[in-house]
Amino acid sequence: MRLSVANSERSTPLLAGRSLLDAALAAGWPVPHGCRGGNCAACRARLIRGEVRYPRGTPLGLTPEEALDGHILLCQAQAEGDVCVELTEQRVAAAVERRRLPCRVERVRELAADVVAVTLRLPAAEDFPYEPGQYVEVLLPGGLRRSFSIANLPEESRHLELHVRRRSGGAFAQRCAVASAVGTLLAVEGPYGAFTFRPSSRTVIALAAGTGLAPLHALLRRALARRSAPAIRLYWGVRGREDLYAHAELDALAGRHPELGYVPVLSAAPPDWRGRRGWVQHAALEDGVDVGAVDVYASGPPEMVAAVRREFLDRGLPRERLIVEAFEPAAG
Repeated sequence: MRLSVANSERSTPLLAGRSLLDAALAAGWPVPHGCRGGNCAACRARLIRGEVRYPRGTPLGLTPEEALDGHILLCQAQAEGDVCVELTEQRVAAAVERRRLPCRVERVRELAADVVAVTLRLPAAEDFPYEPGQYVEVLLPGGLRRSFSIANLPEESRHLELHVRRRSGGAFAQRCAVASAVGTLLAVEGPYGAFTFRPSSRTVIALAAGTGLAPLHALLRRALARRSAPAIRLYWGVRGREDLYAHAELDALAGRHPELGYVPVLSAAPPDWRGRRGWVQHAALEDGVDVGAVDVYASGPPEMVAAVRREFLDRGLPRERLIVEAFEPAAG
């Protein structure tokens, strides 16, 4: 079996049980991709010839209309024979060289009851360039990899800040998201992802759920640093007031930048909460978003990203103006 690219001479072997994305990346093709879980749709391509199947079922990141139009998600699709696809080449973020570097856990800081900030110190003699909004893969014993978005800007000294939700049985959380982990030696690989700022004059609607705030924390600060920063409205959805771990910082950031509006949204608000309630994407839509005049950035769990995609695209938002990052939970 072979994977080929329409209108080009490129082709590469396919292995049974492996995705088309695996084959493309092994061949060194600059293919856009993000979550690798079928949620962010960064690896969307058009199937020109052949047949594919989805062993885990149709991915959330592919709408029925897109499937009917011949689109597939490379990270989940496996070939039934020779296939030919039409690719979208990787955007500018892919021009940053991916590297594997050792690092040490320098600090573990409690942000909320179940969220910590893990600071990884990079080697003093090595560069690790990345674009705000991208992520790294942390390499763990036993061949395990865990992906985390980088919450700080590249110029903020030689470290990476990761926002980690403690999960029962989580390999990274058990090893590195505890105070005793300080000094632990790890390796990181990256940067990965296409969840980066696309400069335009349109208003930015930024939707974050939980620790989905992490990539937006860096991305929006980069946007605000531009000489002609766009109008930005950030909606951050969490369960309860105690989960708003960056509330004071975001409030202060909005105070310094009149072009930034910050709206916290609680899905399980207490009776005395006077702010917005419900789901974060509904809060934005209730404010009367003009889908013809905005770019939408969304980051959070797969279900939230799928809901944002469905509800905003249904209202006429052009797909190219929807930039998403889905936080696929790790198995085991």
